[in-house]
Amino acid sequence: MSATSNDTLARLAAVIAARRGDDPDKSYVARLSAKGVDAILKKVGEEATEVVMAAKDGDRARLTAEVADLWFHSMIALAHFGLSPADVLAELERREGQSGLEEFALRNADRRDQEGT
Repeated sequence: MSATSNDTLARLAAVIAARRGDDPDKSYVARLSAKGVDAILKKVGEEATEVVMAAKDGDRARLTAEVADLWFHSMIALAHFGLSPADVLAELERREGQSGLEEFALRNADRRDQEGT
């Protein structure tokens, strides 16, 4: 990801952070944030479904727009939990060069260890 892309995500995260406490009648971010985590997560789920539908339809322009919506709403969710795009990028960088199958196996092993099974 280019520095410009990282900057774009950082700027958007700053806007989201600034608007979370604004007047819900004047800011979509404030309105959604005021409704709480369930409303935020519901919106993330709706956007994820729209991504799937656009992909299934093979509509590249709509897919791009829906992924942008999903990223935006995911960033609102991240902000709700005190996280930022930098946290996600750090996790992706940590995984870089690691086989997806190996990473999946490690997560499952960690989960089993935590559950004591």
